[in-house]
Amino acid sequence: MPVSAIAGLTLLVLGESHLSFPDHLLDPLQANLTSQGAKVHTIGACGAGAADWIVPKKVDCGAEQLPGGKPEVFGKNGMSTTPIKDLIAKDKPDLVVVIIGDTMASYPDPQFPKVWAWKSVTSLTKAISETGTKCVWVGPAWGKVGSMYKKDDARTKLMSQFLATNVAPCTYIDSLTFSKPGEWITTDGQHFTIDGYQKWAKAIGGALSALPLEAVKGAK
Repeated sequence: MPVSAIAGLTLLVLGESHLSFPDHLLDPLQANLTSQGAKVHTIGACGAGAADWIVPKKVDCGAEQLPGGKPEVFGKNGMSTTPIKDLIAKDKPDLVVVIIGDTMASYPDPQFPKVWAWKSVTSLTKAISETGTKCVWVGPAWGKVGSMYKKDDARTKLMSQFLATNVAPCTYIDSLTFSKPGEWITTDGQHFTIDGYQKWAKAIGGALSALPLEAVKGAK
């Protein structure tokens, strides 16, 4: 087995509701990345888009898991997002992993808000890159069409393509390549059963482990 690209690195993982509950992506991803030899700090904030990691925002739910610790889950108004520069100054990570897509896709809206999304995404990538920290952005996975969140395949694909062309200097990981549409069963059209989350975590972990070294560690 080749050594993982993230072995021995400190990771800061940020996301939205997918990372806000232990039985979602939080537990399996933390376990996967830790098993590869990374020191992992994960924070999930329900409903948070990219710009919400620039200016603090109170969220309805969330979770945080420190390296070697158990996840702490927060209820309504129990947590706020923390500006990315403050998190980086405290953690001094080698790599920031951003898992944001569904909260910015505006699934119910007829038009994708491209200008707003661009401003939001670039505000976060700029803030990370100004610290000299490497970053990886993980895009949305396929959901179920016609659910309560109005997620649909066309907008999911559009969001993924938008991120792929706008998250530089972060490296983009396209979650749509990990499964076929509808393959991972959801509970509400957007959030998966634990089986889906375990598969997504394994796929993200595999993609991170195979990245070139220059994508995961800066000259800090």
